[in-house]
Amino acid sequence: MFRNTMPRYEVLSEEAMATLDRGWRRLMTELGVEFMDDRALELFRKAGQRVEGNTVFLDPDFVLEQVAKAPREFDVQARNPEHNIHIGGDSMAFGAVYGPPFVRQGDVRRDATMDDFRNFTKLAQSYSALDSAGGVICEPNDTPLDSRHLDMTYALQTLTDKVYMGNVVSGVNAADTIAMTSILFGSREAIEQTPATISLINCNSPLRWDDRMLEAQFEYSGAGQPVVLTPFILMGAMSPVTIPAALVQQIVEALSGIALSQLIRPGTPVIFGSFLSNIDMQSGSPTFGTPESGMGLLCTGQIARHFGLPFRTGGGLTSSQVADAQAGYEALMTLMPTFLAGANWVMHSAGWLEGGLVAGYEKFIVDIELLQMLRHEFTPLEIDEASMAFDAHQEVGHGGHFLGAMHTMERFRTCFYRPLLSSSENYERWMRNGGNDANARATVAYQKTLEEYEQPALDDAVRDELQDYVIRRRAELGD
Repeated sequence: MFRNTMPRYEVLSEEAMATLDRGWRRLMTELGVEFMDDRALELFRKAGQRVEGNTVFLDPDFVLEQVAKAPREFDVQARNPEHNIHIGGDSMAFGAVYGPPFVRQGDVRRDATMDDFRNFTKLAQSYSALDSAGGVICEPNDTPLDSRHLDMTYALQTLTDKVYMGNVVSGVNAADTIAMTSILFGSREAIEQTPATISLINCNSPLRWDDRMLEAQFEYSGAGQPVVLTPFILMGAMSPVTIPAALVQQIVEALSGIALSQLIRPGTPVIFGSFLSNIDMQSGSPTFGTPESGMGLLCTGQIARHFGLPFRTGGGLTSSQVADAQAGYEALMTLMPTFLAGANWVMHSAGWLEGGLVAGYEKFIVDIELLQMLRHEFTPLEIDEASMAFDAHQEVGHGGHFLGAMHTMERFRTCFYRPLLSSSENYERWMRNGGNDANARATVAYQKTLEEYEQPALDDAVRDELQDYVIRRRAELGD
């Protein structure tokens, strides 16, 4: 995984942080947060918090006491130890797109299928820029709704040996993920000792945690598995239209969810989540890759560090329908501040199209290129006497060239970034080679990757046990 040791880009002054601090304390105290689960309400009530109906009026100091119980950093194990990840500090871990019901393959936009899910899982396994395939890389609409989480989890466990995300549609689905993860890693004790899955718990912004998300949170936090407590905020729709107001709301929602996880199981790992963008005020449509979302992302990193929490944000987000120039520059508008802020867990890093409605094959490859380039750019220079290349100057002399110099010959294969897609051919050679644009080259790249994919080995007994579990649970669910 990638360690980002570059300085963090912090945009909030001490005065701004103090103003935000007053804002979230007031919102949390005077308006409170809704929790649509009786168990959550009872935990807060027993902890001395004022509960009226489904609304909890939280004492900010109590919340900070709970937040302080969460680890600043933690490890997550993969079934291949080489792919274990560290969450927090300088570490950045990247996962693929999450949740689209549709896919785009070339010019065709269609419903996602289980075959698409498996293909994207294979692509995620194949590229080292990704630390995880994610969770619901796309929604396989050709499988039964009640049991498709079993098929998706099984695919993530067998087609990759990287960290994967747990299903959060319901508490039942979360319990199935935990059971299957326990099988894969030998026991529930093994995954409670070192977590083996990460799960996304979204707030129903503004200021409400709904029952399905809370059911899943109780399962995962109870098992010591990290959850990403994420406000889903589109400024102007699910929050006030100004960035500061959205940040205040985001703090209230994230910290209230984190406090609940600590009441469920003190010390359980959590991630401060952020999904912050805005809408087109003329059409009401969500927009992504905007300057406002980039600014919010940078602020989020500074805020999470203020609370001593690892944080999630960023990704290759775009509103574009296809993997065109708009998709490229909007994705970079989100990925660049992701690196500048040093986000620890980055979802939607590859494949996001059309505001998250579509997982795109070509866009997946374009995003891998962006990730690889940014990882290279954010690797600090090693400056020493050898890198000064004085001997090369002696060898070449005045007015010569360095193409054949010994210094160049020894280093040219590793010195520069080697593009996955970018073309530097002159026009004539580019035309002789077919005149393919980046989209066409991306199609060739993903097709070749799928052809060359090699499934990681898995013990037969473990595979059989997982299959038996899926078959039994599918029967119990009536599918």
